[in-house]
Amino acid sequence: MSDVLSDDDLAARLPDGWQRDGDVIARTYEFDSYLEGVGFAAAAGGLAEEAFHHPDELTVGWREVEVRLTTHDAGGVTEKDTDLAARLDEIAD
Repeated sequence: MSDVLSDDDLAARLPDGWQRDGDVIARTYEFDSYLEGVGFAAAAGGLAEEAFHHPDELTVGWREVEVRLTTHDAGGVTEKDTDLAARLDEIAD
């Protein structure tokens, strides 16, 4: 099981654009069209499955997708979350 990151470690590892919300990190990605957001969500699902670490929430809206990550069995944010956040940023560009 992964260890929950300390406040300092989380601050150092949290990718730009992500915010801490209690025991979760979150980001809302914006897209030029609804279908671009849906495509991103599908790709995000593939990355999550590959990492065997799935978003707590993946919400598709009109031209935006909100992603919320936490590691439930650890009780907070771990390196699994910050690593997946960074990978999601790569596919969003």
